[in-house]
Amino acid sequence: MTEDTPTPEKSDVTPDTATEVTPKATPEVAPEPTPAPVAKKEVAPEPTPAPVAKKEVAPEPTPAPVAKKEVAPKPTPTPVAKKEVATEIKTAPTPKTTPQDGHWWWGTGRRKASVARVRIRPGTGQFIVNKKDLTEYFTELRDHKDIVNVLEKTNTKGSLDVFVNANGGGYTGQAGAILLGLGRALAKYDPSLDGILRANGFLSRDPRRVERKKPGQPGARKRFQFSKR
Repeated sequence: MTEDTPTPEKSDVTPDTATEVTPKATPEVAPEPTPAPVAKKEVAPEPTPAPVAKKEVAPEPTPAPVAKKEVAPKPTPTPVAKKEVATEIKTAPTPKTTPQDGHWWWGTGRRKASVARVRIRPGTGQFIVNKKDLTEYFTELRDHKDIVNVLEKTNTKGSLDVFVNANGGGYTGQAGAILLGLGRALAKYDPSLDGILRANGFLSRDPRRVERKKPGQPGARKRFQFSKR
């Protein structure tokens, strides 16, 4: 150390003479009062529900077995003996006139555009149209019945042979032509049948035809729709 450096002066206070520093009294903190224990409320136990008595269901009475009605078996019908019907062959009525050619009675019928030339003679009842049987040539039952009706009304069915040559038109027109031609041939074969034939319209020519189309119209009577504007 140098000379210029001041030396610390020794204090005159000695440790014995030094003022005694009394420590600060620490304030005593009163302990927090312990909370009194809360008495727990005693919860009454829920009452146990009384067991419900089950209703005793009376068992359903067992239905008494229904006695089945005994059905008497149907009596077996006794077989009926079939009556043997003898096939009667109609004898051809004796013609009251003599045919012009010595063999056939002729009749010509017309309907619409069809023409039928019918010739008849006593025989076994065959009916031929254009070399075919009547039921084979006319498929419509109506046409077949109309033609056969002529023979049934005059009671000559099965006793005359009928041969027809038909041409033109359709099946309906040819059926109408045959009907008229057959009526005319029967009238020549037996003049006494004239009244029956006329009463049933077998000797009347049916003049109905298809009406022609008119100019300015789509058909015979039909008109075009009219428009004002």
